Amino acid sequence: MRGVISAAAGNAPQRIQAIDTLRGIAVLGILLLNIVSFSLPRAYIDPSVYGGYQGWNLTAFGMTHLFFEGTMRGLFSLLFGASVLLLTGDWRRSTAPQNMADLYYRRMVWLFLFGIIHAWLLLWFGDVLYWYALAGMFLYPARKMRARWLMVIGVLLLATLIPRSIIKVVDASTTEREAQAAELRLSSGHELSQKEQGALEHWADIQRWRKPDRIEVQRQIDALRGDYLSVFAELKPTIIAYQSTILYRGGFFDALGMMLLGMALLKAGVLTGERSQRFYARLAAGGIGLGLSINVLELAALIRHEFSIVAVLKWGFLGLYYDLGRVPLTLGYVGLALWVYQQGWLQKTQGYLASCGKMALTLYVSQSIICAFIFYGFGLGWYGQLSRVEVYSVVLLIWALQLIGSQWWLRYYRFGPLEWLWRSLVYWQRQPMRRRLVSAPGATS
Repeated sequence: MRGVISAAAGNAPQRIQAIDTLRGIAVLGILLLNIVSFSLPRAYIDPSVYGGYQGWNLTAFGMTHLFFEGTMRGLFSLLFGASVLLLTGDWRRSTAPQNMADLYYRRMVWLFLFGIIHAWLLLWFGDVLYWYALAGMFLYPARKMRARWLMVIGVLLLATLIPRSIIKVVDASTTEREAQAAELRLSSGHELSQKEQGALEHWADIQRWRKPDRIEVQRQIDALRGDYLSVFAELKPTIIAYQSTILYRGGFFDALGMMLLGMALLKAGVLTGERSQRFYARLAAGGIGLGLSINVLELAALIRHEFSIVAVLKWGFLGLYYDLGRVPLTLGYVGLALWVYQQGWLQKTQGYLASCGKMALTLYVSQSIICAFIFYGFGLGWYGQLSRVEVYSVVLLIWALQLIGSQWWLRYYRFGPLEWLWRSLVYWQRQPMRRRLVSAPGATS
């Protein structure tokens, strides 16, 4: 089997090529999902709102829903959990510095501040750095646990997301039925009770949010094509929701559960490429087979019900079966990537992906900067101007820029710019950045 560990220069923790490759896949893949929120109003969850949901646009939605929805974020979270063990040395019972706890929590505090800046200054409301920093605060005590218990607790945390989805679907279904009954009574000339009137108002609120009319959609487009202050004012409520209500109602458990699974997989030797080829082949076949089967059923139901509000809540993003599909599919992708890694195939491609993985923080934040410039009004102002399919041409351009740029940058520098800044802040000391160029004997270095 190929060697999987390469020593980093200086006092940096050891790097694992397989994990860098997986992280590169995750940071590039997550743009496939985030780009929709940057470019199209209310179209991430429901393609019928804007951007087209027929023909090739429906195909684009279907492909991302089947193969990528939740899996790239899940892969990111797995690897973040694994990085805790790599940082502290607890995956190999290595000797860690006596002040490791101090360094670790400083690392999380700075990541927390990066998340605040990413969301509030760079205006990416879907930032995960804030979530990861908060969830990461709870990971350090878990680093000594056995892989089996990490796996069990991680699965239980993810299972807490199911009641949340059930409550949303039941509430929407009940409200829809009550509102329809109230409308029928109203059309028959009957006076409505307070409860019936409340059902009508509640359903109208749900419709305004889930199926906004053209006036509301155009208002959002105009706001996000305005200047920086206009964009900030429009996105502020969503940023607040993501960093409060959405986080505490599910996002925290989502992130922490997947992180614990990542710690378990590293301790079990799965993420390092140390298991057998047969193991990875089975993990890939089982995870991808189960995950895609559930996702196919979800997509078919969405199309059959023409993306109705209740159908989207039940079968779509964060629906009843969302985690039952995306978790095994994420694990299946881990198996597939590491099986290919062990075969020694696509080594040049793996090299590019690993470079992206080593600069994942820089690439993740730079994606937000590039997309904000392209789509918001203080840049090119393309928000709401492209169809869903056309948006993915922007993804390809950003991918090309980041794949080539990462490889070039790491030829001359040891860290990505934000990775270097993060490390310097944690140690409160400027870290060496440039690589030493080793020359031939007798030549000038």
